[in-house]
Amino acid sequence: MKSELIKKTIVAAALFLCATPSAFAGTGDVAIGIKGGTLGIGGEVTMNLVPNLNIRSGYNAFNYSGNASKSDIDYDYELKLQTIPVLVDLYPFSDSGFRISSGILVNNNEVTATAKPQSSYKIGDLSYNPAQLGILTGKIDFNNVAPYAGIGWGNAVGKNSSLSLTCDLGVMFQGTPKVSLLASGPIASDPTFQSELAKEVTKVKDSTDNINYYPVISIGLAYAF
Repeated sequence: MKSELIKKTIVAAALFLCATPSAFAGTGDVAIGIKGGTLGIGGEVTMNLVPNLNIRSGYNAFNYSGNASKSDIDYDYELKLQTIPVLVDLYPFSDSGFRISSGILVNNNEVTATAKPQSSYKIGDLSYNPAQLGILTGKIDFNNVAPYAGIGWGNAVGKNSSLSLTCDLGVMFQGTPKVSLLASGPIASDPTFQSELAKEVTKVKDSTDNINYYPVISIGLAYAF
């Protein structure tokens, strides 16, 4: 059910993005833009439906690699941001750039991590050596469809100018992080080890609960046709 909803959302967003701007040339009812912020760097298309009501969609992405330590285990990690928003913008005050936005984001944000132990590590309450553990791999991801609510400023299809500055301030409700941690070594299938590994996963979940609500801040530049 969820996968079907995601597919339909992606198809709808793709059709929306593929709308030919030339079909609206001279009307000021469609705009394209670029933006950057906490969701990464991307672009979007905005269309006016009725007075004071726009719809927009786009694509945001950003990758970042680094290293971090958790429970005395050193991980190399990669943060991947990738979202497809489908939003409705309501302008409650005529001739004002202030807007209230809501909708959903197809959310593919995730963190993947690997660690190759060089010494004995404590997993849960017990210690294991490198030969037992092999390579540790971890992953944190979220709900694939995330509701969004926020406010913003700037009307990409406003009548004042073809070029406009836009900004957004809101929250993506991406849900409780889903955490997995696996070991490739011979100890991986041991029931006691699995129990200790589950304790380690719980520690990671407890430290990431504060990202259930992901802040969305962005600024962009749009051009209306």
